[in-house]
Amino acid sequence: MNEQEVYYAIALTRMTGLNFQTALHLYRSLGSAQAVYEHRNDLKAVLPESSDRLVSTMKDWDLSLARAAQEMAFIQKHHIRPLLLGDEAYPQRLAECPDAPILLYYLGTADLNQSRVINIVGTRHCTTYGQDLIRRFVADLRQHCPDLLIVSGLAYGVDICAHRHALANGYETVGVLAHGLDDLYPSAHRDTARQMLQQGGLLTEYMSETRSDKVNFVRRNRIVAGISDATILVESAAKGGGLITTGIAMDYNRAVFAFPGPVGAPYSEGCNHLIRDNGAQLITSADDFVKAMGWQTDAMLHQAQASGIERTLFPDLSDEEQQIVAVLSKAGDLQLNQLSVKANIPIGQLTATLFQLEMKGVVRPLAGGNYHLLK
Repeated sequence: MNEQEVYYAIALTRMTGLNFQTALHLYRSLGSAQAVYEHRNDLKAVLPESSDRLVSTMKDWDLSLARAAQEMAFIQKHHIRPLLLGDEAYPQRLAECPDAPILLYYLGTADLNQSRVINIVGTRHCTTYGQDLIRRFVADLRQHCPDLLIVSGLAYGVDICAHRHALANGYETVGVLAHGLDDLYPSAHRDTARQMLQQGGLLTEYMSETRSDKVNFVRRNRIVAGISDATILVESAAKGGGLITTGIAMDYNRAVFAFPGPVGAPYSEGCNHLIRDNGAQLITSADDFVKAMGWQTDAMLHQAQASGIERTLFPDLSDEEQQIVAVLSKAGDLQLNQLSVKANIPIGQLTATLFQLEMKGVVRPLAGGNYHLLK
């Protein structure tokens, strides 16, 4: 952990009068929170477009640095892992989003960059119908995709049902919170949260002593959507947090799915309308979902790996194609720009080579611009 950078990153997120988007712009423009601090008195020189108000705001860091020191002591005492935007352990899917948090606070054991990550969201008033859908979906999904991370918001209803069935089926599951890690809302889910710390984790962008205000729940939905390959809406009224999450997922160009419900049922209206308006693909089972995502071979690969059989390179591929296969074999699904960097192949050349691999049945493009190795 780069403690100095974490310290300045915490302070940057606490600057009075500095909104989140401006803080993120400064961070990305100057490359680090410490660089933002170091240029606090000559911001116009390094960022000429800075407004006079921003220049004035950035000069006084005293209160923010004091709060950052307090938070550093808290995370060290409670063994919380700070994840900085740009760190290897930071969720890379989320890092690609234009409004990614500068800093995340994490408690848990799960790798947030697993090759398969989904979220399951919906109403806080989950009916028996919705509970049965989640139970069957997660149990069946385990047979198709043994290695997968399930994310939700630890709220009442669909969220907690998804977490509990993930745990029961041996999946790791991560809850994204709308407050700091010094508290848990709702407290009724404390026992489940403790289990998740050993089989998943708790993640938040909020420091300690942050109240779980309504706006925080809306903001945390972008993390739920951004960290995942796909968003699955189980039950939702005509308006609700689950629909906010699916809307964000669509903006991120991620896959969105919804289970249909009875016509006229209040907690199926959101799902049915979303499907009707082509905002989500209709699914009725884990099999539907797996086929839509192109993840049918996961169980076969898992069985082969469990038997000690390792994936080998394809003898009829060019050196460049072999390189792409090797990268995808090691890293799992990757977006085009990530694959370009890891394989050290320019985007234009990579696109042409990926097309050849598609024709050979070796890779398959997925929603969100990801590429998946089929063999």
